[in-house]
Amino acid sequence: VALPTRFEEIDASFAHHAASDVPRLYADGVEFTLIAGASDGLAAPVKTLSDLVYAEIVLTSGARYQVRSEHVERAVYVVTGEVEIVGQAGIFGEGELIVLKPGAEIILRAPAYHAARMMLLGGEPFPEPRYMDWNFVSSSPERIEQAKQDWSQQRFPAIPGEDDFMPRSVLP
Repeated sequence: VALPTRFEEIDASFAHHAASDVPRLYADGVEFTLIAGASDGLAAPVKTLSDLVYAEIVLTSGARYQVRSEHVERAVYVVTGEVEIVGQAGIFGEGELIVLKPGAEIILRAPAYHAARMMLLGGEPFPEPRYMDWNFVSSSPERIEQAKQDWSQQRFPAIPGEDDFMPRSVLP
């Protein structure tokens, strides 16, 4: 997750939350599980350093869910099935990421013949651009290059509970 510039160099952290602590809503064929951030009157226990939402939405066949417009930037990733975006024309399938129009009222609808599973992500835009390479995100391209070198030379602290080194993936 990209961080505000004032938090970019904080120490890495890890926290575990029991499944029973993760907020969920169930209504009219919709299962909404809030993983991080806030939405729909819920707040996840995961600590975040910016206003964001990351949630799983499962719709039974024919079910509808209205995406709240409480975050400026919003997108839906279709994990399984298909979903119609009412208010932003189109039917989208597995593996597609749909960037939603800022401020628009958006309704997700699963087709009548099968369920759909999606991930909702969103937040407020940062004033500066962000750069990304593998697991590294920064407002500084130079910092990304340094992180790549540091990772390759294994200068990052060990990950608790992990013994193996994982090489950085390089895209063609």
